[in-house]
Parts: sequence; C-alpha cells; structure tokens
Amino acid sequence: MPYRAGMPSSRVVRVRSADHGVAAATLRAGIERIRSDLDAAPDFPAEVEAAAAAAAAAPRLPDLDRTDVPFVTIDPPGARDLDQAMHLSRDGSGYVVQYAIADVAAFVSPGDPVDVEAHRRGETLYGADSKVPLHPAVLSEGAASLLPGEERPVLLWTTRLDEEGTRTDVRVERARVRSTAQLTYEEVQAQVDAGTADGSLALLREIGELRLAREAARGGVDLPLPEQEVDVAGERWHLEFRQQLPAERWNAQISLLTGFAAADLMLYARVGLLRTLPPPDPRDVQRLHRTARALGIDWPAEVLYPDFVRALDPSVPAHAAMVNASARLLRGSGYVAFDGETPAQPLHSALAEEYAHVTAPLRRLGDRYAGEVCLALCAGTDVPEWVRAALPALPKTLQSSGSRSRAYERAVLDLVEAGVLADRVGDVFPGVVVDVDEDDARRGVVVLHDPDVEARVVSSTPLPLGTDLQVRLTVADVEARRVEFAPA
Repeated sequence: MPYRAGMPSSRVVRVRSADHGVAAATLRAGIERIRSDLDAAPDFPAEVEAAAAAAAAAPRLPDLDRTDVPFVTIDPPGARDLDQAMHLSRDGSGYVVQYAIADVAAFVSPGDPVDVEAHRRGETLYGADSKVPLHPAVLSEGAASLLPGEERPVLLWTTRLDEEGTRTDVRVERARVRSTAQLTYEEVQAQVDAGTADGSLALLREIGELRLAREAARGGVDLPLPEQEVDVAGERWHLEFRQQLPAERWNAQISLLTGFAAADLMLYARVGLLRTLPPPDPRDVQRLHRTARALGIDWPAEVLYPDFVRALDPSVPAHAAMVNASARLLRGSGYVAFDGETPAQPLHSALAEEYAHVTAPLRRLGDRYAGEVCLALCAGTDVPEWVRAALPALPKTLQSSGSRSRAYERAVLDLVEAGVLADRVGDVFPGVVVDVDEDDARRGVVVLHDPDVEARVVSSTPLPLGTDLQVRLTVADVEARRVEFAPA
C-alpha cells in the first residue's frame, strides 16, 4: 500500500459509470480481494437474513402521524440506504428544522440475530461501487430506508433556530413520516441556483449559510479536501477529483446541528455516547506554521488555525500541500460513553463543540444507541436498560469498525489508482509534492491532475514540498494495489 501521511487527502466516493468490460471486471475482482483481506464479506448469515425479513414485515409503528409533512431526502445518485429526510420552514424571524432519522429500533431488538451481526460489523463500508452493509438490504435499502412514497417509522428531531441560526429549542420523538422525493445534491444545487427550489429547499441555503457562519465564529475547522470519482469503460479507468457542492455543505450543517443538540441533551443528563476529537498538540500546530513558511504561505501569528485553513484554495499547488498537511490535526477521533459522570474530554475539537453521531443509524451502529438516549431524555423516561448495558463496550466496537472502514477506503483507492495507471509505466507526468515523510525527506506524496491521482513518490534526494515536479511512473501494480513515482 502506498505511503500516506496521516490520512488520505481524498477518497473514491463512487463509480460514476461502469460498463461490463475488462476494467470493470478487474475492479470488482480487486474489491473482492480487499474484502477477503479485511474479512469484510457483504453477505449475511442465513439466520440474520431471516430475522431481518421477519422484522421488515412487522415494524413497530408509532402512533404520532407526521405523514402530512412533505419531507425529502438528499443523497448521492442511486443511494438506497436513506437515513435522513428533512423539512425546513420559517418560524417568525427564525426557523424550524424537522429532521426525520430512520428508526432502526422499530425493526431490530436487543440481542436478536440482526443486532448481534450489527455489533460485529459496526458500520457500513464504502468504496467505489461496492459496500459492505451494516444491516441486511431488506432493512437498510427496504423497510427501514426513507424511500419516497413509503410510510416509515422515524426519530423525528424538531429544532428551532433564531434569525441568526442559533438553536433555541429541540425535541425528538417517534413518528411516522412519508418522504415525497429522493433528490441528489446536484438536483438540489441546480434548483437553488435557478431559483426554482420550493420553500423548504430554498431555506436550505439560508439556514446552511447561517450555520456555516456560526461554525466559523466558534472556530470550527472545515478542510476543503477533494473527493474522487472513477469511470470504468472497456479496458480503461479514469479518475478525477470532485469538489464538494455548496448544497452538500448546507446539508451537512443540518446533520451537525442535530448532532450538537444530541450531545447537549446527553451531557445535561450525564448519560450517552459522544464523538470526540482531542485538541491538537501545540507541537503539531507549530509544525504546520513551519510548513506554511516552507511553502511560502503567509500565516500571521494572530490568525487562528481554523481561519487560516478556511482561506486556503486547494487549486493552488502550495495550498493543496498545506491542506494535506493540515489533515494531520484531525487524527485521534474516537467515541466516549458515559453514565453518571460527564467525560473528562467531551469536545470534538475540529467542530469546536460537543457532538454526537445520531443521524445515520442504518450505516453506523452507535447512532441507534445515542438516538434512544435522546428519545428517553426528551420523553422524561428512563434510558432503556439495553442501551445502558451496551454503552461501555460501544467505543471499542466503533473504534475497531472505524479503523477497518478507513483501511477499506484506502485499499479501494489504491486499487483504482493502480488501475488508472496500469498501462502507463515509464510515462512522465507533471505533479505537485503535497507531503514529505518527516522521517525520510526522500519519500512523500505527489498529486497529479491528468489523471487525478495521489500516490507515493520516492527520490534519491530530499523532495521539494509544495512545488511542481516532473515525475516518472515506476510502478503501477493492480494486483498489489501499489503505485509509485520517481522524479524524472
């Protein structure tokens, strides 16, 4: 696997198109090997599938009916595991955010075969056009998914905001909803840009921008890391970077808003599960200042790290290297469970606030538990004993599944990059050195933009960080998922 400092600066988000040619077959065979290497088979045992099918046929539906609210989902094209649906409205000078989250506990019971298997898996693994789901498809892409036109049980979060986007009230309750449309980010962006979005969608930009402003004000970090998409046709692979749409950032703010509210509820009651990230080591921040100086980027001493990062433009080579180096400060994220005492370190430092995962229970195990805690707290009832009993072991389970997920994404990315370059060994490409190994300045990472690839570069002399460099492809091994360049 290629050397990558800290974490990959991008990942394959999906296969944009694929035919049934040689390249597509090679991609799928490579992914099968990755699954085998990581013991990540997508198929479920027969007893789990049977239990899921029985649950799908007999969901526990709540009495509260909110099927009159025109919720919509916003997801990548072709998504079927739809966790969230939203409806936004005005409330005087403020806003009401209604966020419906799939109610997995309406189908899965503690200790049943689906629950046991979900604890083994921890989360859904994604890479290219493949995934290893947390729950069987009959639930995650069927009965529990918020598909349009279907009545579904949900945890309905209702959050009120003032005119500045500050949360003033929140509650969560079980309800039945019916999504009216499944939209993509591209469709939402096009409607907002054209001025044709309906009242709810039109407010997404308004609320999203308010929340982004609040993020900046509190010192949250928003790294502009690009993502990658791959086209597979005939015997060729094509990979390119994809910049995030504004609609994706607005949509993410609705999820973050809910996670902040959940964390506040749980911390007040001293029971729950938080997503945490410790504050960066001052030595790492000092190292970033030195990196900025080496790259010729002005970073005045009075400018805080989040504001500095927010001003970076990843289309500028030196800035791309700086973004990649800054990702190191995001290492160390984890989970902390608590019951009776608040955690010693509850903060998610990149978000500059306490935060909990509650909005993706079809894809992340911990969200189901955190959601149940918040339901009980809002209802004024005891947190279910099955939730309390599971809390102590959840952080270790989720940390393990998170590590496997990152390994899966990295392996798929390495596979795709090797496939893109397989027939070009010996060719010379223009690139930018975006990272240099701290222990060996002759090793680092180079980013190309035709094709859009990020890979290892090995030199006989120290590499020039943040500068243009002609590199020759020396290795592109699909079987080994290995790509390597050398200065030309």
